[in-house]
Amino acid sequence: MSNRPAGHVARSTRRPDNRPHPETPRGVPRRTPARTFLRTADGVRVDAVYEPGPAGRAPSDLVFVVAHGFTGDADRPHVRRIAAAFARHGGVVTFSFRGHGASGGRSTVGDREVLDLAAAVAWARGFGHTRVVTVGFSMGGSVVLRHAALYADDEAGTDAVVSVSSPARWYYRGTAPMRRLHWLVMRPAGRLVGRYGLRTRIHHRDWDPVPLSPVEAAGRIAPTPLLVVHGDRDGYFPLDHPRMLAEAAGDHGELWLEPGMGHAENASDEALLHRIGDWAVAAAG
Repeated sequence: MSNRPAGHVARSTRRPDNRPHPETPRGVPRRTPARTFLRTADGVRVDAVYEPGPAGRAPSDLVFVVAHGFTGDADRPHVRRIAAAFARHGGVVTFSFRGHGASGGRSTVGDREVLDLAAAVAWARGFGHTRVVTVGFSMGGSVVLRHAALYADDEAGTDAVVSVSSPARWYYRGTAPMRRLHWLVMRPAGRLVGRYGLRTRIHHRDWDPVPLSPVEAAGRIAPTPLLVVHGDRDGYFPLDHPRMLAEAAGDHGELWLEPGMGHAENASDEALLHRIGDWAVAAAG
């Protein structure tokens, strides 16, 4: 596994089934729903979905690219709910990280997933959106931080970042849910559970080299606006994680500690999602 940054989408491929609009946009921007496989810079096929945004209104130049948490995928109900909320504010791209859902490859639990996000962002810009906001949850929250740090001034870069329920540092095992997750990822029996019980195919190799940590990435994002969102009842990562991220971000970062909120997508209610949408519209310039 590597944290080496890579370029934009090389090409997209037609899906073998009959999903609508299976090709990456070319030429004149298209603002109709689309679904395709993207090809990442390291050759992994990533399932991606585009929705054009608010119906009956002028097309928005803003698009959200949503990075789901570990064991999620683009078709999970909680991801679709997130997409529906953000679609009131702009276009939305959702996708399944490698090893998840219909995407190829195997999950590296936040390392090479940055290439998946870069491919999705480049695809989103191909629909004519001039402003991109990346929004990540849990594992996806760490990925959007690293992506923003590694892809500054790139066509696969972002204009604003929202990281929800993200860890600040790697290898954290201070809570029972994180100890269970480490068993799932590190043990052969755990990876079998992931594959057949959670529909998540996990790579067996250790990180080499260890990727840039989320807190290191947060310190390199400026001047891109960053919003860190975390619940005070998060069972995975205690409050020192978001505080470390916000401190590293400095003046370009903003921290929301949400009373009564748990972890990631399932804990993000409609009111919070719409507040995030409003923040994104204002922050992306």
